[in-house]
Amino acid sequence: MSGGGDEEETTLEYTPTWVVAVVCTVIVAISLSVERLLHFLGKYLKKKNQKPLFQALQKVKEELMLLGFISLLLTVFQNMLTKFCVPKEVMSHLLPCKPPEENHVTHNYGLWQQAIGRHLLSSESSSSCSNGKVPLLSLEALHHLHIFIFVLAIVHVTFCVLTVVFGGAKIRQWKHWEDSIAKDDYNPEEALKKKVTHVHEHAFIKDHFLGIGKNSALLSWVHSFFKQFYASVTKSDYLTLRLGFIMTHCRGNPKFNFHKYMVRALEDDFKRVVGISWYLWIFVVVFLLLNVDGWHTYFWIAFIPFILLLAVGMKLEHVISQLAHEVAEKHVAIEGELVVQPSDDHFWFHRPQIVLFLIHIILFQNSFEIAFFFWILFTYGFDSCIMGKVGYIIPRLIIGVIIQVLCSYSTLPLYAIVTQMGTHFKKAIFDEHVQAGLLGWAQKARKGLRTPAGNPNRGTTIQLGKVARSSDNAKEEIGPTGTAAAAAAAAAAAAAAAAAAAAVGENK
Repeated sequence: MSGGGDEEETTLEYTPTWVVAVVCTVIVAISLSVERLLHFLGKYLKKKNQKPLFQALQKVKEELMLLGFISLLLTVFQNMLTKFCVPKEVMSHLLPCKPPEENHVTHNYGLWQQAIGRHLLSSESSSSCSNGKVPLLSLEALHHLHIFIFVLAIVHVTFCVLTVVFGGAKIRQWKHWEDSIAKDDYNPEEALKKKVTHVHEHAFIKDHFLGIGKNSALLSWVHSFFKQFYASVTKSDYLTLRLGFIMTHCRGNPKFNFHKYMVRALEDDFKRVVGISWYLWIFVVVFLLLNVDGWHTYFWIAFIPFILLLAVGMKLEHVISQLAHEVAEKHVAIEGELVVQPSDDHFWFHRPQIVLFLIHIILFQNSFEIAFFFWILFTYGFDSCIMGKVGYIIPRLIIGVIIQVLCSYSTLPLYAIVTQMGTHFKKAIFDEHVQAGLLGWAQKARKGLRTPAGNPNRGTTIQLGKVARSSDNAKEEIGPTGTAAAAAAAAAAAAAAAAAAAAVGENK
């Protein structure tokens, strides 16, 4: 120790065996309890047939394993890092806090050594650097960095779970709309023939085409921006988007439970959001680098997820408006119900998946802000220089709460329904056993296409727009450039197969 009268740290050789045994027992008991808890939670999710949530739990286990590996690396290399010496001038740049006076540094240096003795299991706490040099990273700083990484991962997983739970509660409120359709014995095919709908009098068109934004693209975006804060999804929105999805993707199954499919798709996406991807760790490193005194970096980065969230919500609302504009600009009256046409063209770069990517970044950045605040609060105290001024702290916390609430009750429900308006449906349209069957069928089909011409196997295989019919006497291929009748037959067969699979999934 640095102090002359301080006793040296006691090694394991001179530690009572009962102390070692008790500490080991407590650590092992806590670890096994957490492991058993996760195990039983996984069994419960599998029993309830919640495979997407079970996969999300597996993702959490992966994050815990990664944290354990990071912890191991920090422990193994801590002596190497603390013995790596650099000139003092190198350590005087890009500091998160202004360095105190020299005499104050000497006073706190002894306190720092005492803190190391209290909190760290270190075999050597004195500096081995020569005059004019300092360690690259102190043991206490390494210990605090270790804690921050752990807190960040836990806060991110917790916030993702809360977002999906509250967002799911909002989506479940739409279930009575789906149930009312089922009770009314609603048939989309009959609805298209029964009556004539005056397009501009339809509630969906009135909400998104008439009034603000009808004749101005800018006003349309403004209307979409503000609509995400109130009545982001109305009953007319739900019924119209639902009918458009069914008439496009499963016309042969008019009783398709759109709400159930939407929830299943959201659960399937959740497992991608709960993890911390490699590009998010790059984000952590960059903003740890930019945490320089006087820059107020963590105040400014709080606006990044906030602005992204508003942009995503506005875009999702604007997709609904575009669907309304497409119908209203082409028709004055139509026979039957109003039907919108889902398309990837309404989304950024024609890719609905980008929305999920942005939501992942938003949730992580917000988690980073909150985790950093609580880490500083419990590690250095509210009055720490690294915490910043109160005028910067309060807005950060308010923005974090707004992001969490808005994402849960508006943006996530919007994402759940609007991203179904893409050109393609998601695999969640099929139940798990149907998905497995289709994957097995596709693998057998690919193997069938690779078999020699003399293969006696019979059957029909479909692969990426090509239909191949094989028999003992002849083999006929119909590709995208074939006759119109053949192409129509192939498309009808594929649509019938999808509708039948969907019907099987719903009847399960």
